[in-house]
Amino acid sequence: MSIQPISFSYPKYQPRFKADNNYENPISRKSERNLAILGAVGGSTLFGVIVGLASTLFDKIKASGWKYPTAIGAAAGLVMLGLTLPSKLYNTKVNAYAREKEMDVFSRQKSAQSNIYEDIDTEIKDDKVSLDDKINHYATVKMADNGNGMMIKGV
Repeated sequence: MSIQPISFSYPKYQPRFKADNNYENPISRKSERNLAILGAVGGSTLFGVIVGLASTLFDKIKASGWKYPTAIGAAAGLVMLGLTLPSKLYNTKVNAYAREKEMDVFSRQKSAQSNIYEDIDTEIKDDKVSLDDKINHYATVKMADNGNGMMIKGV
């Protein structure tokens, strides 16, 4: 039985499974860290540009040319980067760790579910097992998949 990739709504990751059902975790801490750095640098650059443009509204700075607004914008961007980058890196590290653990639990669940369905499939193909037992076992597994914890069976 092969396990197909499942797409999540946020973030858009797809788990990758090898042919022998060994799991490869799609969460990469290095790429998460790089994206956090890129986001912090981009946000602080935008903030610096806005502050630099806003500083041209003052007459003394406007008269000096482009040097002072550029310096003010660069300083504001660096301050913003210094204030936001450590927080973003910490949060990214914590979130990546949590998502890695969630994906590990997901893979174990899918592996166990695959094994259960394989056992039921072999049981269904076995002629020695009665039809009632086949139906009861299959119904029990389906109800467990659907999250219904209680099943009333007739005797």
